Amino acid sequence: MLARIEEYHLTPAKPFHGGVVEYASPSPLGTDMHQAFEVGVLLSGCEERHFEDVVITVNPGDLWLCGAWEPHGFRAKKECTRELVLQFLPDFLGEEMFEGVSWLSLFSAPSQLRPRVKTKELREEALSIADELCREMRERRRGWLAAVRLGILRLLLMLSREWDSEGQDGRGHTVRTGTLEKIMPAVRLVHSHPTRRLSLKEAAATCGLSVSQFGYLFRRLMGLSFGKFCMRARLAYVAQLLLTTNLSVEAIADAAGFADASHLHHAFAGVYAATPARYRSVGQGTRGEREYAEIEHVGVEDYESVGATSSNSRRRQTQRNASPSERGYAEIETVGPDDYSEVEPA
Repeated sequence: MLARIEEYHLTPAKPFHGGVVEYASPSPLGTDMHQAFEVGVLLSGCEERHFEDVVITVNPGDLWLCGAWEPHGFRAKKECTRELVLQFLPDFLGEEMFEGVSWLSLFSAPSQLRPRVKTKELREEALSIADELCREMRERRRGWLAAVRLGILRLLLMLSREWDSEGQDGRGHTVRTGTLEKIMPAVRLVHSHPTRRLSLKEAAATCGLSVSQFGYLFRRLMGLSFGKFCMRARLAYVAQLLLTTNLSVEAIADAAGFADASHLHHAFAGVYAATPARYRSVGQGTRGEREYAEIEHVGVEDYESVGATSSNSRRRQTQRNASPSERGYAEIETVGPDDYSEVEPA
C-alpha cells in the first residue's frame, strides 16, 4: 500500500491547507491519516475512496468527507484523475450552523451514513464551487481565505440540505448547539503534543469539564472517543517518522510513547493494515513515483511569503524545474499556513 504523509502541520493561527492533485495514471491504493478535517471534490477521472466500513466510487462532481485522524484510502482508477482537496482544523469553520445543525454533524456520522451528492444538478454545482475555490487559491487576492472558507461552507450546505441526520439508523448524529469551543483546548493540546499520553481526566480538566461531560461531547462532536483520537495522532506521528527518518522501529516506539516495539507494531497494523517495517519499505520505495499537476496549491510553507515573495518563489521555481522523482511527495504547489499573511492590503 502507498502512504501519503502530508509534510505540514496546521495550527489555530494557520488552520487551512488545500489544492489540486493530479494522478497521471491509475494508482495503487494509498493510505492517509491527518489532523485535519477533509472535504474533497473530484474534478475529472474516477477514484475509489476507502473508509473503515465502506468503499465508495467517486466521479466528477462527487464529494467525500473525512474526519480528523480518520484512516482512509484512495485509488485513482483512470488516467488524468484530478481532485480538489481541502483540509482544515475545526477552528477554520468555527460554530457555523445550517438551520441549527452544526457542520460537524456531517463528519461525526459513520462514514457509510454521511451525505453524498445524488443528482447531476448538484454535481454541476459542486464543480462550479470547486472552480471558484481553485481560482481563489491560485490568485490569492485580498480576502481569498474568507472566500475559501465560504466555499467550503457552501459545499457542506449543499450536502446537508437533502441529508436526514436523524432518521438514517435511528440514533441521529446531529450536533445542534455551539459546543465546539468547549472541547477545543484538548484538541489543540493533542495537535501540539501528539506523543504526549493524555488521560481523559487531564483533557477534561483542560476544558473545564467533568470527565463524563467531556467524554460525551468529544465523541459527539468529533465522531470518535478521545482515547482513539490521541492514539491516531501518535500513530500518524509514527508514520511520518517511518517515511522521513532512518530511526529504528524501537527508537520510534520510544519517541512516540509506546511501551515497546511490539506494542507499536500491534497498534500500527490495526490502523494502517501494515506493519511499521512494511509501511516504511513500501512508502519509501514509492516516494517520487507519483506525478502531480503543476497547479497552485496552498500549503504550510506559503502563509507569510507572498508580499515578501523571494524565498517562496525561488522554492516554487526550483520545484517546477525539478523532475517528478526529484520533487517527490512535496512537489505540489500548495496553499496553506504560510500563505495567510501573503496578500497585502489594497
